[in-house]
Amino acid sequence: MSFQRVGLRLAQQHLRSPAFRPALRSAIQRRSANTASGVPSPPGQGATKLTGTADNAFNRERAAVKAHAAATSDADYVVVIPCLVLASINAWNLWNEHWEHWEHLPPLEERVEYPYQNLRTRNFFFGDGDKTLFWNEKVNYHRKDKQT
Repeated sequence: MSFQRVGLRLAQQHLRSPAFRPALRSAIQRRSANTASGVPSPPGQGATKLTGTADNAFNRERAAVKAHAAATSDADYVVVIPCLVLASINAWNLWNEHWEHWEHLPPLEERVEYPYQNLRTRNFFFGDGDKTLFWNEKVNYHRKDKQT
């Protein structure tokens, strides 16, 4: 037998042993133990206090960060929702200004088509071969017959 197979077999036998079950049960019960509110409190907050080896600078700072995050998370909605509304209004106004400006431009057929626009070294494999995949008839125009 290989080393891995022997290790797996020993682990299975250990898990099945009656001595292991109470240890596993107590670990699960300890992990799911709740406080009076029904939710376990993080270290350094609520009912539990940091004592012994757990009372160190790292754990105290971690508990302070968690307490600060819990206290300031309600302000997110007060800040984010108005910012989203203002950004949406700004985008709407810019969109309307853009199309108002577009109305004052000459029609597509009368605009100058410069040599660097609509370069075609070969035809596209879709459609009529002249229009790109994202061609928009309202804003794109290409005169094949006339070069400037």
